Amino acid sequence: MENPLLILVAIVLVGYFFKLWLDDYRAMAAGNPNPRGLPGTTPAPRPLLVIGVVGALVLLAVEVAGEYGLEIVEEQSTVTWLFGFYTLFAAFAEELIFRGFLYVESKGRAVLWASAVGFSVLFALLHPFLWEWTGAEEGWVSFDFSLKAWFSTLMVFFSSLFFYWLRFSRLNPRQSLIPCVVAHLALNAGVFVTKLAQGFVEGLY
Repeated sequence: MENPLLILVAIVLVGYFFKLWLDDYRAMAAGNPNPRGLPGTTPAPRPLLVIGVVGALVLLAVEVAGEYGLEIVEEQSTVTWLFGFYTLFAAFAEELIFRGFLYVESKGRAVLWASAVGFSVLFALLHPFLWEWTGAEEGWVSFDFSLKAWFSTLMVFFSSLFFYWLRFSRLNPRQSLIPCVVAHLALNAGVFVTKLAQGFVEGLY
């Protein structure tokens, strides 16, 4: 997403859904029924929040080390400050959709984790590393099967599995979505700070 106007619209929309989710969380915390039925609106054990942040930073460290080890650092894309800000909102939206709704829990733990793997594949493929929108004049989509593209997609896949584990771990008995969101925020913020340090952040928007 490169259009500043579209990014701002996306931020507003995600902010609206975050407010709805927060309203449900506050209602549940006050002992009232969940008015909208949004998922994961329960408190989370504090140690799991720490685990989420540490785990996210470990994943980031592995990704950065891998990029240097494979000598593909210079192949990464540049981002703007506005897009970096947007990724913080995107973290909530992606967690609400994937860890909030996209799983199969009613058929036992084995099926739950099989669904987590399957939806993590989808989650990784939806990130535009192996493909890119190019518009009608250039055939709509172009593909990139370079080592960098595959490596980035694989790291997103493992990140998704980690977020699913945070949601459905026995350490999270009420299946709060908060550890997933916090970990995803930490990861996205870490990616932006790393890009900034490496010189891959250019311009306000």
